[in-house]
Amino acid sequence: MSLTLFSCLTGKEARTMASIPELLESNLHRVFGAKNDDDRHTAVLETYADQVTFTDPEGTSVGIRSVEARARALSEAAPADFRFIKDGPVYVGDHNGAQAWALGPEGGEPVARGIDFVTVESGKITSVITLLTEMSKDV
Repeated sequence: MSLTLFSCLTGKEARTMASIPELLESNLHRVFGAKNDDDRHTAVLETYADQVTFTDPEGTSVGIRSVEARARALSEAAPADFRFIKDGPVYVGDHNGAQAWALGPEGGEPVARGIDFVTVESGKITSVITLLTEMSKDV
């Protein structure tokens, strides 16, 4: 069924699945960069599969509630003026993507750099692996 036909039959607007670059953007800015819990929660539901796995040097979390809790904890621990920024191009495969990022004070030097590798199925992230640079391990 076409999206236009779906809209006509149901009276609802059909949503297309998010692209891998859109999901990487959401993971970085709308989830981990969010300063508002309600906005973060909405983004988590739109971005991740229910049983998403998130792995970084601190360990592995499973499920959207665990990822949301880790993002909230990071936001609460970081100074208010810290922001995530993209730190290079987005890399995209059929079901995978990667985005390098930096974290630091807005307009200042980053205190941490990393890269997120994601696996995507049916328009949702099913796995995130975050690697940090050596400078980030000292922070």
